[in-house]
Amino acid sequence: MPRERSDTKTEIRAVALELFGRKGYEKTSLREIAERLDITKAALYYHYRSKDELLRALVRPLLDDAEELLEGHSGDSVDPRALLGDYFDLCVRHSALLLALLNDLGSLGESGLVGRIVDWRLKLDVALVGEEPKTPARMGAVIALGGIQDIAVLMAPGDAERHREAAVEIALAALEAGFSHMD
Repeated sequence: MPRERSDTKTEIRAVALELFGRKGYEKTSLREIAERLDITKAALYYHYRSKDELLRALVRPLLDDAEELLEGHSGDSVDPRALLGDYFDLCVRHSALLLALLNDLGSLGESGLVGRIVDWRLKLDVALVGEEPKTPARMGAVIALGGIQDIAVLMAPGDAERHREAAVEIALAALEAGFSHMD
């Protein structure tokens, strides 16, 4: 029985994400992805013309969610607790992809994807502490955002979700510590 195109594309992305996370982007071939799905390489090329196109399809939802997060937390009165909580949720939702990206930063850096992720992280930093904060405030934001991301990515999704509120509280404490150490 033939697969439906949307199901095949979803299955391709799921297998690619699993292999990219385990082996790295560079060391995973489209042939391996096709073999795992028991489809021909030509069938895979029908859905994704290249490994780079497949990677972009995997990353697009993360980038869209990040843009939505930034839009939802822009302006003069950003609520740090809400921003950090929403960022935590985004990181948990995309934890497998973020882990795959972290496992292969070198080869993915050339694609421009890592730069885009760093760019929205910097925008979140600015939302938390402003355009030109003193160093301790910036350090607090970096620790808060990095800690949130690491907890969401490195813990099992269920464990991370159970500790969401504690993670947000600890991130807020880091952010507040940065502000309290300014002269």
